[in-house]
Amino acid sequence: MSDLSDLRAQARYPTLPEIQETARRLQGKVLETPVWRWQTGAALELDAGTEVWFKLELFQLTGTFKVRGALNSIGQLSAAARARGVVAASAGNHAMAVAYAARVSGVGAKLAMPASASPARVQACREAGAEVLLLPDVHAAFAHAQQLEAQEGRTMVHPYDGPLIAQGTATVGLELMRQVAGLDAVVVPVGGGGLCAGIAAAVKQLNPACKVYGAEPEGADAMNRSFEAGRPQALERVDTIADSLGAPYALDYSYGVCRQFVDGMVRVSDAATRAAMRILYRDMKLATEPATAVSTAALLGPLRKTLAGKKVALILCGANLDAARFGELLAPDAVAGAA
Repeated sequence: MSDLSDLRAQARYPTLPEIQETARRLQGKVLETPVWRWQTGAALELDAGTEVWFKLELFQLTGTFKVRGALNSIGQLSAAARARGVVAASAGNHAMAVAYAARVSGVGAKLAMPASASPARVQACREAGAEVLLLPDVHAAFAHAQQLEAQEGRTMVHPYDGPLIAQGTATVGLELMRQVAGLDAVVVPVGGGGLCAGIAAAVKQLNPACKVYGAEPEGADAMNRSFEAGRPQALERVDTIADSLGAPYALDYSYGVCRQFVDGMVRVSDAATRAAMRILYRDMKLATEPATAVSTAALLGPLRKTLAGKKVALILCGANLDAARFGELLAPDAVAGAA
């Protein structure tokens, strides 16, 4: 069992001192991303008193929050594990983060990616020096990554599970709570739950009164199903335009941390996500990927009444999408009836 697998077995949430220490370790290696208050367009149509802030993690190195967990994970490897290298499975954003983190850390990386992954993301991984292996789908990618872990002794840098990933993502929440005082709620996009687990752990330990909500695509709702079942659930099929949130299953650690700190989970449709992408582009000039728009779709949809009159932060988690795909998703026929 590799170094990080040993740590993943210790299922406990990141403590505030651990999160603060992680932030110190990552200082100078990641960016402190900005926040911005939304005061135009659709924000003016919200209920009176609703104040919305964006945490712009799409401006992070590699284009998403993922680099925080990747750097934190690789930084904790022993010399022997570094020599064997790392492996990861991802539709793109985590793969890009691991490729970058491995390169700057001097560690070899193999990445198992579904064949449907964005060509731009695949190319970015290769340009960073990682070996990319394309598999039929996300399930096959995870299976192949696990095979490489066993056969080659590589350390799995999991895309969303384990203490080191949560410590890294928790630094997003640590920054946010320092940047925006008096928040009533934070809305986080959810795939496997690593981002939500970390942010929720930080937010709740700093301000227990601040609510944390997770938002998932209807076609990739493993965490919603896990909350409903009371234990981690797997999906037979992932079907969403938000491929970055297409985790095929929830796992014990991230589920356990989310269950402890997250106040509620909601689902949003792909149509609502497209509409939110269009709004973010129109109002903020942000060309986001679908996963990033899920938190905005949740605020404008299932959480609208719950968060009316509240001071809310939306996590905008990343923006690695090529221009052609962005145009395709926002084409008039794609958003007709969604806005």
